Amino acid sequence: MISSVKICGLTRPEDVELAIGAGADYMGFIVEAKSPRMLTVAQAAELSLPAKGIVSRVAVTVNADDKALKNIAETMQPDFIQLHGDESPQRAAQIKARYGIPIIRALPIASADDLNAAADFAGIADFFIFDAKAPKGPEGQEAQRGGHGLSFDWDILKHIPKGAERYLLAGGITPDNAARAIAQSKAFGLDVSSGIERAKGVKDAGKITALMKAVHG
Repeated sequence: MISSVKICGLTRPEDVELAIGAGADYMGFIVEAKSPRMLTVAQAAELSLPAKGIVSRVAVTVNADDKALKNIAETMQPDFIQLHGDESPQRAAQIKARYGIPIIRALPIASADDLNAAADFAGIADFFIFDAKAPKGPEGQEAQRGGHGLSFDWDILKHIPKGAERYLLAGGITPDNAARAIAQSKAFGLDVSSGIERAKGVKDAGKITALMKAVHG
């Protein structure tokens, strides 16, 4: 089975072109989250435009309010909204119904018990991203939710709850471990950001090529 690839944290037009040319299935643009790769909604809309109709464009958000989501939906018009914060199932369902945009629910994983939260989003999320739990930030500050290059024990994913079987694996994925990640996790694809960068927000053409070769053989 050919696996899917989501290249996340895109910040430059040349990297969008690279991702399109490499055959990425999803592109992630961070528009409402604590991240060195964060863009304004207007920047993400312009940057993602060449991918429209070719690659699924994902607006990555963390606990975005209605005003921000309205701006994202109207200005960027993404193919998916990724919820990477503390959004409840009720909030996710509300967002999906209000904007008519499919939802990706990203969940932080450190133990098998953390997977239980996915069951509550079954039938709401179109698919999931299972990512490593973020390291703790300075006291009083929210930690960056993704793109920190950490991984978790992929054997945990043997305990996926019913309704959450469709997921991308994220966290510490590189060209060197991509094939093993797919084989071990049984994910339908990978979500990669820092593992294909030469600097934060700057993708590496050679690493993208190597990643796609590892995934697709």
